Amino acid sequence: MARSLPSNTRAIQLAIFIAFGTSTISACDLSFDWTGFLFGYDIGVISGCLIMPDFIDRFGEIGPDGAKFLSSSRQSIITSLLSAGTFVGALAQAFTSDRFGRRGSILIWAAIFTIGVAVQTGTTFSIVQITIGRFIAGLGVGALSAIVPLYNGETAPKALRGTFLVLYQLQIIIGIFLSYILDLATHSIKNSASWRVPVGLQLVWGLILLSGIFFLPESPRHLLGRDRETEARTVIAELNAVPESDPLVDEIVEELDFAIKAENEGGKATWAECFSTRNNLWKRTGNGMMLQFIQQLNGQNFYYYYGDTFFQSAGTELSPYVIQVILGAVSVVGTVPALRLIETWGRRRSLLTGALLEAACSIIAGLAGHFTLAPTGTQKELLTSRNKRGGDTLIAFAVLHVFSYSMFWGPTPWVYLGESFPLRVRPKSIALGSATNWLWNFLLSFFAPRIAQRIGPLILLIFFGMLLFGYVYVYLFIPETKGLSLEEVDELYRSGVKPWNSADWKPHLTDQLHKEHPAETKHVEDMEKQSV
Repeated sequence: MARSLPSNTRAIQLAIFIAFGTSTISACDLSFDWTGFLFGYDIGVISGCLIMPDFIDRFGEIGPDGAKFLSSSRQSIITSLLSAGTFVGALAQAFTSDRFGRRGSILIWAAIFTIGVAVQTGTTFSIVQITIGRFIAGLGVGALSAIVPLYNGETAPKALRGTFLVLYQLQIIIGIFLSYILDLATHSIKNSASWRVPVGLQLVWGLILLSGIFFLPESPRHLLGRDRETEARTVIAELNAVPESDPLVDEIVEELDFAIKAENEGGKATWAECFSTRNNLWKRTGNGMMLQFIQQLNGQNFYYYYGDTFFQSAGTELSPYVIQVILGAVSVVGTVPALRLIETWGRRRSLLTGALLEAACSIIAGLAGHFTLAPTGTQKELLTSRNKRGGDTLIAFAVLHVFSYSMFWGPTPWVYLGESFPLRVRPKSIALGSATNWLWNFLLSFFAPRIAQRIGPLILLIFFGMLLFGYVYVYLFIPETKGLSLEEVDELYRSGVKPWNSADWKPHLTDQLHKEHPAETKHVEDMEKQSV
């Protein structure tokens, strides 16, 4: 039978679906998934709320002068409880992803997220209720942050996998950006609508997500791992826009099945296996966790969470809300080039370049802020020209820092996490990487305001040190995985090639399969690259 020419159209639609939101336009079968968007929106929306008068009046403490204020400890609690929930959710999804599949897991955790948003929106004066709501929402955000790279990694063509995973990061940034715009639009409202509207809109996003999940196919790799070959063939044919009877479907199924059976030798996977010496799993899991750890200590989330408060002390003439919108816009613009760079420059080069650029921004902003900014609370009319220039310098390099992060360290660790593990331990290893991200996100959001209160802009020197460490770590331990299928990434690690030589490494897994089944697996190379 003649082979049909495969198309990536459906796979691209699903990547957009998983990155944007799940409203489906049946006329053209175009789907958008709000998972990444929800993730980013929830991160960004709280920073503006923390300085809204009605929010402070409801959840603040009474100061010595009788006025309400939000102490650094209360800011930490409100902000960090989301991250505590995300840590738990990222680990918990490993159980649901295997038991209920990738599609079913997204449904479960999207529902939990929506419940958490409802609890927050219904809060009147109880700081306990709003923090519990943020924790519940965090469970959903954390779980989805792990499931989405897992799902995209398993459904994307290998030549476009990095681009699809960067697309997820782009939607996180768009979510953050929109939350800043809404904070700017509503902050002047004199009642609770100032913060309830931006927070409550997440109910709309959550319901859109829930309604669109029913149009998602299951991951073909998960289906084959569960011996559901008929369903897997249907999905593979759909993703490649060919009939189920097409020879391309037979070849893809056979290659995936061959690799999955090789991976699954040894029985059911355990959490301990993620750190075993088998196939260098300990190194792969460690790399995934370490990249997420370094990403959180890049310094960018400090600006996301506390940028409004921090920039007030810089004496800028711009509203802190406007500064946040600028940061959000810069993040969106910075992430767009990463859609191409991730597949041209590759993973290693992106991480190495980003570490150096961000380190330079951190040390300049930190030292300029420390030596030139006026003490916190200084009235604007008392600021000297030196103070203002220092504030402008700090903000300028903060913007450059966020731009560099968005292009390099924002998307790349998630790309690496989504493509580095064999099927048998993939949900668990991705869960550990995501949980590491959220653990350090929690610690940063909890302790950063306290540290900044004591040492001010010098907190940026901590991030400078971590970025230099990140450069060394990537050079020594992170291999290049650009252009490899998930099964070939597994072979890369088993080969023992040094990370600094990995860009020139060539896979041999497909050659082995072709030797065993020469008549059945002969195919055109460019078609293989286009397929799932």
